[in-house]
This record gives sequence, structure tokens and C-alpha cells, in this order.
Amino acid sequence: MSIHIKDLTVTFRNGVTAINHANLEIPTGILGLLGENGAGKTTLMRVLATILKPVKGTVTLDEILYKEENYEKIQRKIGYLPQEIDLYPTLTVRECLEYMGNLSGIDKRECRKRIDYYLEKTSLADHQKKKMKQLSGGMKRRVGLIQALLNEPDFLIIDEPTTGLDPEERIRIRNLLVDFSENRTVLFSTHVVEDLAATCNCLAVMKKGFILYAGSVRELIEEANNHTWICKTVSEEQVRELEKNYHITSKQYENGELQVKLVSETKPSVACMQTSTTLEDAYIYLMNKN
Repeated sequence: MSIHIKDLTVTFRNGVTAINHANLEIPTGILGLLGENGAGKTTLMRVLATILKPVKGTVTLDEILYKEENYEKIQRKIGYLPQEIDLYPTLTVRECLEYMGNLSGIDKRECRKRIDYYLEKTSLADHQKKKMKQLSGGMKRRVGLIQALLNEPDFLIIDEPTTGLDPEERIRIRNLLVDFSENRTVLFSTHVVEDLAATCNCLAVMKKGFILYAGSVRELIEEANNHTWICKTVSEEQVRELEKNYHITSKQYENGELQVKLVSETKPSVACMQTSTTLEDAYIYLMNKN
């Protein structure tokens, strides 16, 4: 599976350019997609899901060009979990999934087998007789993920799949996606950096419609390695000074001292020492460097 995005631009009728001359190759496996609100992540996924048309540039999936006459062929290869989902509120979980499987043309016996499997994997087996309108937001996200997985797509596009889930369920979903991504492609957009650190080797970072970074997680962390610092202070004045001049990624009290972790291009003006860099630190460094 190969997805190539070349010089992609998407501009809305109000004149806002949501994606600006983006170039990206999406490899087999999981590609994480990071960026602040309004960066263009959801727009990019809607293009890849054939919901929005590119204004300029090209997108290909296994050398199939994204254009209207090819959309049906492309749609058979993709699964999509949008950010907002509202699946048939009066149907039960199982009825909803069986209906979605029928729409996708999946054999009924095979569809039931897949539904059973994914209900277990997402801890929804005990809730399958509940109506969709009775589910919590996190449960609806899990049902939405199952419907995206049902046709076993070659290319899975998922927008915030772990929203509303407790830590144990987030781990279950992450593990499910890693298992699913073997020999397939998954585009995984989230604000939860920890989820990407646990699942992805590669990621893309967007800012104001541009692809700011595309590459390995390891290389991004290495880029920020010499720019992450720990400062220990008991002075409120010093803390205010740090907050004013640097990007703080964490605060923690330890033995009566406030330990502040920050990213900075140069060594901070207060006593500090370099420390190990997480993906979250590297993301903050990248976003504020450019």
C-alpha cells in the first residue's frame, strides 16, 4: 500500500486555505498525525476519505488517482472514523454494525464473525444489545472504530479514536491498531501524544495548513535532545520568569522544590541541567521553533 500526496492545496469558499502545498508519503504501518486545532489534519483526512476534493495537487492510493470517477474503487480500500460520528441512535450496537457491514457488501456470516471479534477486542461485547443513543461518548467512538475496521481496509483513517476512553481502554485500542497495521496502512490523528509514542515509528506534524515535519519519531526526538532542561526552584518569582520566557512542558513538586521541565533553543537563565526528551517535548520544541 502506498499513498502519495503531492503539492496538495485545499481552499474553502470563505477563502481559508486549510492545506497549503502539502507533500507527504504515507508508508505501510501507522503514521501519526499531530498538530494544533485548525492545523488542517481533519481536512487532510477528509480528502483521503474522498469526502473533500483537492483544489490543486494530486493524491494517489496504490497509483489510483483521487478523482471522482475513481472514488468508488478507492472507497473499497479505505475505512474511516471521523472526528464526529452519529450512527443510527435507535439501533442496538450489533444491529448498527450488521447494517454497516451489509452496506459494505460483506458476507453476512463473515460480518458476524468480524463483529464478534471486534466487540471483544474493544470491550463492547457486554454492551452489544444497548441502543446507540444509550452509549457514552467513548463507547460510540469504539463502535465507530469497529465500523471502520469491518471491511478490513488496506488504508484505515482514524481521527481521535481514543477520545473519551479510560487509560486501560486506550491501551486496548492502541494494541488493536498496532495488530491491524501489520501489512496495512493506518493514519492515526490524535491530540494525545502518548498514544502516538506508544504506536508509531513515523509521524507528520501540521501547522497552519503546512506539513512542518514528516519522518521518524526517533529523529524528531533527537532534534530536540539538546534543548530540554530541568530547573529546580522554590522561588515564585523565578517560576513566573520561566513561564514568561520559555515553553514549560511539566511542573512537579519534589522534596519541597518545584521542578520545572522546559524546552529552549539556548540554556535557560536560571540554574538547570539537560534532561531526556519525550515525544511531547520534541513536538513543543518543533511547533515553537518555526
